[in-house]
Order: sequence, then C-alpha cells, then structure tokens
Amino acid sequence: MTDSREDPFAASRISVTGRLFILKDDITEDFIRASGPGGQNVNKVSTAVQLRFNLAGNETLPQEVKARAEKLAGSRLTLQGEIVLQADRHRTRERNREDALERLLDLLRRASEKPKPRKATRPTLASKRRRLDAKKQRGQVKKLRGRTGRGDD
Repeated sequence: MTDSREDPFAASRISVTGRLFILKDDITEDFIRASGPGGQNVNKVSTAVQLRFNLAGNETLPQEVKARAEKLAGSRLTLQGEIVLQADRHRTRERNREDALERLLDLLRRASEKPKPRKATRPTLASKRRRLDAKKQRGQVKKLRGRTGRGDD
C-alpha cells in the first residue's frame, strides 16, 4: 500500500506523465492585471497569472526531455532557463492558475515524447521521370510566351 507518509515529497509533486513529475518548488506564480474585458474590475483586481517554471534548475526531468522542452518553449524561455507562461483568458485567479499549469504540463508532455527517427528514402525512377517531364512541359509553355517573330513592332 502506498501512503503519503512513506514519501515526504508526494504532496509537493505534480505529475506530468506516468513516470515523470515536477516539484511545486520549481514553479512560481505572480498575479498581474489582465488586459481585455472585465468591466470596472479589470483595473482593480490582478487576476492574470504569470507562471514561471525553472527548467534549468529542475532535477526531476531527464536531460533529453529538458532539451526538447527548451525547443518547444521557444520565445517563452528566458536566458536564465525559466519557462514563462501568462494566462489571462479567464476572469478569476483560480481558473487562470489552472490554465497556466495545464499549458505547462501540456508542453512538458509533448517534450517527453521521443520523436520518430526519420528514415532516409530515395525517389523512385518513375517519380524522377514525372518531375523531368513536368519541367520540360513547363519550359515549352514559357518558350511559347516569347515574341511571335513578326516584324511589325
């Protein structure tokens, strides 16, 4: 029987996949004012969430998953190795927190999938012939666009 008393880190873990997890300590949240609709509330309440995940300092994810996550994060990755996600789709803090965390977990799940290796293939002889025939036909069309050869210019 697995019990949370056996694993002191069970409460601070967030499951990414069946085997992978991240620690809550690697995530920081800042609440900022959201743009967009919200009526009078929008200028008073900070409901948008800026979630920061310390990818470089994370010790629970394998190195290859981190490398793929860096590529997937793109411009959301800072020079310090943090993934920054901003969530302001919803009007409440809780829904924005859930949205930002789900987007982070989705990114990490995609990074955990190993890409299929590309198999090198060669074009068939028939496809080479079709390509060359199409090039010849296109050349003929262009040749016909030239001057007619009449001298009334």
